[in-house]
Amino acid sequence: MQFGAKPLFENVNVKFGEGYRYGLIGANGAGKSTLLNTISGFLKPKQGELAFKGKPLPKRPDRIVQAGICHVPEGRLVFANLSVEDNLKMGAFLRNDREGVSSDLERVYGLFPRLKERLKQSAGTLSGGEQQMLAMGRALMTDGELILMDEPSLGLAPILVQTVFDIIEEFRKLGKTILLVEQNAYKALEVADRAYVLEQGRIVKAGPAAEVKADPSVRAAYLGTESAVGG
Repeated sequence: MQFGAKPLFENVNVKFGEGYRYGLIGANGAGKSTLLNTISGFLKPKQGELAFKGKPLPKRPDRIVQAGICHVPEGRLVFANLSVEDNLKMGAFLRNDREGVSSDLERVYGLFPRLKERLKQSAGTLSGGEQQMLAMGRALMTDGELILMDEPSLGLAPILVQTVFDIIEEFRKLGKTILLVEQNAYKALEVADRAYVLEQGRIVKAGPAAEVKADPSVRAAYLGTESAVGG
């Protein structure tokens, strides 16, 4: 997959099993967020192609959402001037199943009671943790099968970080498949079923998350000592 003069990604082949959680770890600049932004159509490669469920992925972001992929971007990117309720409904913009949308709204309110308390509040006035909840709730409203999550715990207080990862577990229970990019590699490998290590645009290691986490080279490069990461 090529963006400039040189290929950025080489033979990146990530396979997803329905309902599983996948952790994507790597150093800053390895291409993790770029890969997610490419999958969701925000970046356009000059060469290479992406396939999902055996079919070439559409080029436009809205068509990619319709194909079953949604993106919770780094920095949340909520619609600041819209209410919480309208932000959630924007997630369902491409859907025409009213009963399904209503059911999913109730599901989001159940997962995020704090959002239900703030339905009419402007999203831009929410705390960082509440905005992250809103971004995750908005993703659920797309009814996507694969949810791309980019740094969901970035900038959050520790108690809210745990809440985010608890919700990721709830997503799995709903049958959602998750590809997680997370600055806290230790936590990402704890929550994931399977993990990939990305270095300079190449997947250099893949396997069950527990095995990747135990690998000495991964521990040295990304995890440090257990005491350093609190585990």
